[in-house]
Amino acid sequence: MPPSPMQTRAPVLRPNIFSGLPSVSAGVSTRQGGVSGPPYDTLNLGRHVDDDPSSVEENRRRFCAALDADPAWLATAGQVHGTTVQVIDAPRHEPFCDGLVTTTPELLIAIATADCAAVLLGDPEHGVVGACHAGWRGTVAGIVPRTIDTMTDLGAAPDSLYAYVGPCISCPAFEVGPEVAAHFDDAVVHEKADWDRPHVDLKASLRRQLADAGLSSDAIEVSEHCTMSAPDTFFSHRAADGATGRMFSAIVLRH
Repeated sequence: MPPSPMQTRAPVLRPNIFSGLPSVSAGVSTRQGGVSGPPYDTLNLGRHVDDDPSSVEENRRRFCAALDADPAWLATAGQVHGTTVQVIDAPRHEPFCDGLVTTTPELLIAIATADCAAVLLGDPEHGVVGACHAGWRGTVAGIVPRTIDTMTDLGAAPDSLYAYVGPCISCPAFEVGPEVAAHFDDAVVHEKADWDRPHVDLKASLRRQLADAGLSSDAIEVSEHCTMSAPDTFFSHRAADGATGRMFSAIVLRH
């Protein structure tokens, strides 16, 4: 007999950086373990794609269950590739922002991605967590330092912060035009004879920003996974040429 919906939990990736922190939990979904049909199969968590709403709600319930979180206490961002960060203290969808910060225990804040990076941040000592959406536009515009600044306004300290850069497109897969490459530091732009155009190392750029903000190297974890190179495991906008689902990277303070 198949498990009932209440018994079903989606598989999640657990960032090692938060594993030893009893007051912070975090997790990242894959595209597996849900109920959505193609091209959103199976664990699409994004409401803004053309998926069946009831499937999305069941998928969200399964993801929240995997993190021992109440789906009614989920907070999401209406991402626009900008730098607006909102302090949030209740579950809701916050429109027109790319970063969420909270000091409210049990509020699960989540970022949706399908090639862009989600950056999860936690300061367990001072009881502040944050999450932001860092595509190339948000990265060059400074969404990560903006999120950290918002957290420090609430009492966090950079030398107490832990950070996780989630699965996203990798340098070998992230081919860009010269007009995009020009926005990045030369150290994270790479060219090869067999590449038609430059490639950007988004993960390295985000790691540099976190270090520049004052985080120690051993407080930063960067996922090894490339979304575009593993389309059976992760949703990838590029690999699917547009029509695909969304994953969540989420973090929650515990009592």
